[in-house]
Amino acid sequence: MTDFDRRRLLRSAAALGGGLAAGGLSPSWAQSAPRAAHGDAPVLSGPDIALTIDHAAWTVDGRAGHAVMVNGSLPGPIIRLKEGQTARLSVTNRLMETTSIHWHGLLLPFQMDGVPGLSFPGIPAGETFVYEFPVKQSGTYWYHSHSGLQEQAGLYGAMVVEPREPDPAPADRDYVVMLSDYSFLHAHKVFEKLKQQSGAFNDQRQTIAGLLSGKDQPLKERIEWAKMLMDPTDISDVTASAYTFLINGCGPDDNWTALFRPGERVRLRFINAGAQTVFNVRIPGLRMTVVAADGQNVQPVAVDEFQIGNAETYDVIVQPAEDKAFTLVAESVDRSGMGRATLAPRPGMTAPVPPLRARPLATMKDMGMDMGGMDMGGMDMSMRNPANAPQVKLGPGVQMLAPMAVDRTGDPGQGLANAGHKVLVYKDLVALEPNPDLRTPSRALDIHLTGNMERFMWGFDGEKFSETTKPYAFEKGERVRVTLINDTMMAHPIHLHGHFFELVQGSPGHRPRKHTVIVLPGGKVAWDVTAEPGDWAFHCHMLYHMHAGMFQVFSVRPLDGAGA
Repeated sequence: MTDFDRRRLLRSAAALGGGLAAGGLSPSWAQSAPRAAHGDAPVLSGPDIALTIDHAAWTVDGRAGHAVMVNGSLPGPIIRLKEGQTARLSVTNRLMETTSIHWHGLLLPFQMDGVPGLSFPGIPAGETFVYEFPVKQSGTYWYHSHSGLQEQAGLYGAMVVEPREPDPAPADRDYVVMLSDYSFLHAHKVFEKLKQQSGAFNDQRQTIAGLLSGKDQPLKERIEWAKMLMDPTDISDVTASAYTFLINGCGPDDNWTALFRPGERVRLRFINAGAQTVFNVRIPGLRMTVVAADGQNVQPVAVDEFQIGNAETYDVIVQPAEDKAFTLVAESVDRSGMGRATLAPRPGMTAPVPPLRARPLATMKDMGMDMGGMDMGGMDMSMRNPANAPQVKLGPGVQMLAPMAVDRTGDPGQGLANAGHKVLVYKDLVALEPNPDLRTPSRALDIHLTGNMERFMWGFDGEKFSETTKPYAFEKGERVRVTLINDTMMAHPIHLHGHFFELVQGSPGHRPRKHTVIVLPGGKVAWDVTAEPGDWAFHCHMLYHMHAGMFQVFSVRPLDGAGA
């Protein structure tokens, strides 16, 4: 493997953008793939696991569509591994285009990471690729395609790695709860509409009636937003107007159900496999105790609700004492729709489904303009270039730079500030086990999350990936403090492949370790990371943001075996 160069960068960009563009209707869709009953995906385990990727017919809430599936299942099979084993996964591609699988959150050699054009060439049509790597950790993880927009079409599944030692949060029952968003509209058509009009799927815009009723923003504030060419109701790029929100592949009418006996401890492994949706999760009438984040054990935190960004995972323990059903609610952050499931003592039981809550509005704080309630007086955001952002390339892809970005890791997420109950925040998270590297970082790196919502352009430091000439460079074993600064009015769940990083908060010895973190609008998040050798993808995990350019590479040298 040679050093990172321009040609590999361009190949990777092509792999990201290729996707399903050439994928027309395939005759194989005519045969509906077998589906596990009640949304329960099949379970695969052992040293050798075979996976096959293909098109299949798909039905959700009684409506027929199509999907890209793994072993004829959506989500794909649950892969159960054991910490310390060597995993060998043979992936056969029956599509008419290149595909791939990325093992999200696993620490492995970068050649096995599954990003076409970066860590390997991809899996050509009709061929099989064998992933082989040692399993170094335990916890809740998942896998998904890193080719084009195949993830949106259904190519994802859960991974559960059993620990060597007894689990610190034992449970009587254990369920994967995979949240996702499914569209009957082709993924490339969704992207095309977003490029044509960023609010194409927003049916919740402010109205004159809302202004007169006092439910929407005052006229003066609305005028200021209009001057900035921004819409405070544009919380999600793709909404329920194009999405059905799924829980374990089941729509709200399909109602996936998990059983329990009163008094049992039930572990729910939440995974957000949504292509473009941040979810707010709650179980009315039942408290949840968070025991793991992104697969890593944390000191237990009792909450009533949590926000889960794309690609994050949370393990919670619930202990229903009553002989009755409970509704599990996964509400989209813009509150245009929800995924719904049931926890019940017996099959067929249901509980009341709460109505959607009022949709949130973005605020001045989301613009990085929170000055303690001061009148901003028509500030032109596009002219505010913070002194700490000289590396940002200004141009059409940079709509604004937040003049006063602040640490928002103590915020519960958009729309949840007045929830009326306990909502998890990042500052609640404390690692159960000591951090493995307590060194002080030797340098700092600021990375700005930039974009232009009107043009649906996204990138890092003012550049989309296809324009980037070099990666972010690191030395093997180097300890670096990275600060992500969100200059946009949208939340971005940012994922670094092949690493865990420690959020800079609380005790230095027990900072929470994550592989994905939501950076709220107008906010910033700092984390420390120890660089592992390889070329690692670094991107927003909102699929259409990544597809539009919010992707980069952490290049760490020297590679293993290439000298000290």
